[in-house]
Amino acid sequence: QIGEVARIVHYLRKHLVNRTIASCQGFDDDIVYGKVGCTATAFSQAFTGKRVSLAGQQGKYFYLTLAESKVHSVLHLGMTGWIKFNIEETGYYRQGKDKPVTEEWPPKYVKWLMKIDAEGEREALEVAFVDPRRLARIRLVECEAGEIRRVSPLKENGPDPVIDKDIVTLEWMTALMRRKKVPVKGLLLDQANISGVGNWVADEVLYQARLHPEQYSNTFSDEEIGRLRDALLEVTGIACATLSDSEQFPSDWLMKHRWDKGKKASNVLPNGEKIVHLTVSGRTSAIVPSVQKKTGNVAGDFKEDDVEDGAEEKKEKKKPPVEDEVEEAEEGEHEPEPKKVTKAKKSKATPKKSESTPKAKAAPKKAEKQATPGERKSTRTRR
Repeated sequence: QIGEVARIVHYLRKHLVNRTIASCQGFDDDIVYGKVGCTATAFSQAFTGKRVSLAGQQGKYFYLTLAESKVHSVLHLGMTGWIKFNIEETGYYRQGKDKPVTEEWPPKYVKWLMKIDAEGEREALEVAFVDPRRLARIRLVECEAGEIRRVSPLKENGPDPVIDKDIVTLEWMTALMRRKKVPVKGLLLDQANISGVGNWVADEVLYQARLHPEQYSNTFSDEEIGRLRDALLEVTGIACATLSDSEQFPSDWLMKHRWDKGKKASNVLPNGEKIVHLTVSGRTSAIVPSVQKKTGNVAGDFKEDDVEDGAEEKKEKKKPPVEDEVEEAEEGEHEPEPKKVTKAKKSKATPKKSESTPKAKAAPKKAEKQATPGERKSTRTRR
C-alpha cells in the first residue's frame, strides 16, 4: 500500500540518504532478483562504496539513487518485504512501537545487507531488506538520477496521487473515467492508471466518495467524479502523512471496522450501518450499502459474499480472491517478465505386443507425426 511505502522511504531518508555505504552484501535469490533481470552480485557491486543521494517513491515502488553514478535501484515490497535497521524499529504494528530491536541480526530472510560507518553526529548502522515469501522485487536501472521515473518500470505506471497532485486534476480524472468502461474499483487498482492504490485504500476511497465499487467508470456524473478525486487525494494523503499508522486514521474510516468479515455482531460501523463484502474485479470489497448506492450501469462479475445473518461465505470452485490483509505482489504493476519455456513431454514407450497371442489385423492407422526433441507440441502455456 502507498502508506507503507511512504513509511519505508521516511526511514531511508532519515538513516541512509547522504551516507556512504561501506559495504553491501547481496544474498542470491533467483526470484527476488532474477525475475527482473538482476543478481545479488550486481546489486552489491553497484552500491558498495557509493553515496546514497535520494530515496523516493512512486506508488508501491520506491527507489534509491546514487551520487556520481548512472546505476540506481528500484524496489518493490511485494506482500511481505520490509526494510529493517539495527538501530531503530521500523514496523508500524502496535507491538513494534517504541520497542527496541531485539531480534537476531542480521535478520532472517535477508536479501541485502548494507553497513554504513559513523559520520559526524550520525552513528554507524546496518540496514537490511528482508522478504520471507520472496514476492518482493529488487532491480537495477541505468539512467541519470533525475530521470529515474522516466524509465521502466516507473514510466509504465500512472501518477502518484500524493506526489503528483498537479497531474491528478479533476479534468484528468474525468478523462480517465470517461474513456474506460470497467468497474470503478478495478480502475483504481490498475497501477497503469494510478500508482499506489491497493485493496483497502480503494475501498476507503469509494466509501468516502459514496460510490459503489462495481459501477462502470464511464457512468458517473461530473459531481460523483469530483467526489471520487477528492476522496482519493484525502485518503492517500492521510495514509502517507501518518506513515500508515492506522491508530492515527480518522475514527469514521471504513478501514478501522472492516476486518470482522462474517461476524454478525461486529461487522458494522459505530453508527450501526452494516458492512457487506462483495467480490469485485477479483478482489474482496468492503462496502456500506446504505451509503454506496448504484447510480448507473454495473458490472456483471460481482458476487455478494455476505448473507443477512452473517454466515460464512460459500465455497467456490474458482480461485478465491486474495484476502484484504495482504496485497498480491506487484498487483497490477506493468513490467515485462521472462516467459517460461515449457519442454515437450516425452511420450511413454508403447509396450511390444506378445507374439504368442495372435490377434486380428487392425485397420491401418495414419501415422502421427512424432515431436522432435525441443519441439513445442502446443502454443498453450500450461499452468
